[in-house]
Amino acid sequence: MTLRVLLGGVVLAAVSVAYVCGAQAADLPVRPAPAPMAPVTYEPPVYNWSGFYVGGNIGGGFGNSSWTDAFTGANDNFSKDGFIGGGQIGANMQFNWLVVGVEGDFDWTGLKGSGTDSFGNAISTKTEWTSTATGRVGAAFDRLLVYGKGGVAFAQDQSSLNGIGGGAASTTLTRTGWTAGAGLEYAFDKNWTAKIEYDYLGFGSEALNLPTPAFPAYSSSASLNVQEVKAGINFKFGGP
Repeated sequence: MTLRVLLGGVVLAAVSVAYVCGAQAADLPVRPAPAPMAPVTYEPPVYNWSGFYVGGNIGGGFGNSSWTDAFTGANDNFSKDGFIGGGQIGANMQFNWLVVGVEGDFDWTGLKGSGTDSFGNAISTKTEWTSTATGRVGAAFDRLLVYGKGGVAFAQDQSSLNGIGGGAASTTLTRTGWTAGAGLEYAFDKNWTAKIEYDYLGFGSEALNLPTPAFPAYSSSASLNVQEVKAGINFKFGGP
């Protein structure tokens, strides 16, 4: 009987302690849940166009050569077209969104045209190469560059005459003129960019002396303009 009473007292004391602890725990303030963390996102760095670059290009050219007829003084116009290909070298500096730079290029061309003058002599013209030295100004939209360019242009032009009375003559001119153009360039890698570009090259009139046995004093003049559409790829030194 005494053992039962003792056990009962122990159980009653344990229940009392548990009740008191539970009541005290219920009175404690509730700790707020931690604020949710924002997801971590990766933003690639804005591309920097500053630096030196070299590259190559390929495309098509369209030329027009206007000759002064040696007998009538009228203009004989000859259109010519063909493939072009070559390379370029340049440098850019970027100021916020503004990109300024310089560029030089050289392209071999296959532009050929032919016709006859008023007397029936066969005349032909071939532009063998073109070259430009230009300044560039553009607006950068991260990896996309929209630009315009302008400067001095050079070309080597060969003119030939095959006389109806026999004999032939030719002369080669290195012309100097002007150029203006525009293009789009996209950086598909930190060091590699691709572009598409249009350029107009204008040259003044040059005197032509093409003596043959039948026409020993054959003299004319010819002007030249060339339009070029080309795609290119550049390697830029340094990182983005």
